[in-house]
Amino acid sequence: MSEIKTCNTDCGSAADILNRACFCKTLKRDQLLASLQAQSLPAEVLQHFEQLFSNTAVFISPTQWQQLQLLVHAVTRVTALSNYQHRVLAQAPAIAQQVSPISGVFMGFDVHLNESGPQLIEINTNAGGGFLNAILLSAQTACCNAAGDFPQLLQPQVEAEFIAMFKREWQMARGDQTLRCIALIDENPSQQFLYPEFLLAQSLFERAGIKTLIVDPQELSFVDNTLFYQQQVIDLVYNRLTDFSLAQPSNFALRCAYENNAIVLTPNPRHHALYADKRNLVLLSNEKNLSEFGASNEDIKTLLAGIPHTQIVRADNAEHLWQERKHLFFKPATGYGSKAAYRGDKITKRVWDEILQGDYVAQQQVPPSERGILVDEQEIALKMDIRAYVYAGEIQLLAARLYQGQTTNFRTNGGGFAPVFVAE
Repeated sequence: MSEIKTCNTDCGSAADILNRACFCKTLKRDQLLASLQAQSLPAEVLQHFEQLFSNTAVFISPTQWQQLQLLVHAVTRVTALSNYQHRVLAQAPAIAQQVSPISGVFMGFDVHLNESGPQLIEINTNAGGGFLNAILLSAQTACCNAAGDFPQLLQPQVEAEFIAMFKREWQMARGDQTLRCIALIDENPSQQFLYPEFLLAQSLFERAGIKTLIVDPQELSFVDNTLFYQQQVIDLVYNRLTDFSLAQPSNFALRCAYENNAIVLTPNPRHHALYADKRNLVLLSNEKNLSEFGASNEDIKTLLAGIPHTQIVRADNAEHLWQERKHLFFKPATGYGSKAAYRGDKITKRVWDEILQGDYVAQQQVPPSERGILVDEQEIALKMDIRAYVYAGEIQLLAARLYQGQTTNFRTNGGGFAPVFVAE
């Protein structure tokens, strides 16, 4: 367990003081359990929730909140530029070339905080945890007089926004047609770590009058230009797969349905190509590229300040990157969930050889900031990153993930998801 260190972001702000020195437990677990029980979830699923949530909240300053919004808006504007899209799609799979009228649900902008503000580490196009963090808001209590008025973010408001988001996706693609059935698709969904979230989503959609299925893609069939699960016609697919180009044989029916415009798929391969491919961070952190795309001077300034410098790992820069590795973080270009990602100061020659054989980017390392918490009545510090859940360029919800180790996990005692509030 690490000890509380001096701050490394927005030192002296109310948010930093609270993150370092407020050890209140803001989560009322009994109230959270009651909210979950109201969803009629199985008992074994309720037990699983214990390790998903931290007992505390996280705070950011008004300045950091404004910087994060500006960063999200700048990314949204630049990724909409035709020159950017032409450049990015040139290296994307064929299925990503298919034009899509929808925005893509649950874009996850993951940031670390440092002295200059939020630093965008990566973007995920099927970011998990949105429904979990919405219900987490239902069980928070105020803490520390220094926090002033505790922000009143209400679970029903967030959940209503999520439902409206899916309905908007449907309307952009299908107009006035009725959305009758949503299928949440993932590989072997009942075995996924975030399976409880799938059940929450299903409960929410069905309370809104939309039939909702949780389905493995292998259970689907595509007949007469219609996607079926057994005898049920599927209208919209909420895509949680990590096969971003739907290339695996198990996804054949889903791929056919998407390519034939028989379903609305959100997010889809085009969204991943435009936002989540790690090679895009190379373009978005390069002033020359941004100028060539036609980005405004203000957006260029925002992106250069908010995205750590990122490079493609190539043979001609390998020696330099090896020498600078202690300051870098290496990620597979199309990776997800921190898999096969390495801190440069931890890699061996064997791992380095694997990186050189793969398709990797090297990103300037931005250490995560910390949150002080109580574990067994002992004051300790956990690392934290912040996820902004974004739809159509606007932030819907903020959440933090508290952890120890190299990358985010849900195995740390005292760690897990935590709500994020702006501390005046």
